[in-house]
Amino acid sequence: MRPTVGFLLHDVARLMRKRFEQRARNLDLTRSQWQVLAKLSVNEGIHQKGLADLLEIESITLVRLLDKMQERGLIERRKHPTDRRLSLLFLTPAAHPLLDIMRGLGEQTRSEAMADFTEAEREQLLQMLTRMKEQLLHACTLPVEPESTEHD
Repeated sequence: MRPTVGFLLHDVARLMRKRFEQRARNLDLTRSQWQVLAKLSVNEGIHQKGLADLLEIESITLVRLLDKMQERGLIERRKHPTDRRLSLLFLTPAAHPLLDIMRGLGEQTRSEAMADFTEAEREQLLQMLTRMKEQLLHACTLPVEPESTEHD
């Protein structure tokens, strides 16, 4: 039986994560912590609720991750200038070398996954996946039509 696009994308993403984690095992960071670092690196100054939304995790889960990462000296919480209830999140200088390593490991993993792809095939794949993502983002803004229960 031929796999569907959804299952194939899921399997490829799972295997890429697995391979990345094999490479990153000695850095003593969980996948969740890697994801926090990656999202925070392009969203510095975001508040905790906003970061939780980006990561699609519960705020309480993120708080525990951030506490551990702050203890390790990778992130810092700064008071919001006008809202004392909010903390804004920033990477510390200690996080940047880890991000560089993470990016290198990601590049190695992508290279391994697409080792026999031509440059044109790589570009075409990126374009098609980007189109799929855009179409699904749009579709998610639309109401879902109820399934017809009529039988012919």
